[in-house]
Amino acid sequence: MYAVIRTGGKQYKVAENDVLTIERLDGEKEGELSFSNVLALHDGKDIQIGAPFVEGAVVTADILEQSRGAKIIVFKKKRRQGYRRKKGHRQLETVIRITAILAAGAKKATAKRAAPKDDTAKPADTPAAKKAPAKKAPAKKVPAKAAAAKKPAAAKAPAKKPAARKPAEPPGEQED
Repeated sequence: MYAVIRTGGKQYKVAENDVLTIERLDGEKEGELSFSNVLALHDGKDIQIGAPFVEGAVVTADILEQSRGAKIIVFKKKRRQGYRRKKGHRQLETVIRITAILAAGAKKATAKRAAPKDDTAKPADTPAAKKAPAKKAPAKKVPAKAAAAKKPAAAKAPAKKPAARKPAEPPGEQED
């Protein structure tokens, strides 16, 4: 199953578990988004094309990251006029993973995320709670000799100057 959605003035063909980089949308990292601007929906058998959107269809996604894109340099120049302008730009982006594509009237499947472990729910007298804390490995020490053995790189000798050249004699006064 796939869908075509519109966001940020662009159209994207998406399927479940696709990871997309789109223009910045409001939301926290690990938050959830839903797109109701579904332009087309294909379920493997038939295709629904909206006019302009498919009624009741929704695509849900999880926000993986809020970041900035690569820098783009904008350079303008008019030759022989002394006119030059240089400007940089970094687009704000949201990285998302598509979690579900729901057709009209379909219900959202239950979330398959693992529940966070809650250590406060365990009774204090269980054997797991009475285990001794894990021992940490001892920190590695660098021997003093090894640290002192490193010597700074030798300084380079200054470059030699070329030998002074004799000035050329004027062309009218040459010895025969």
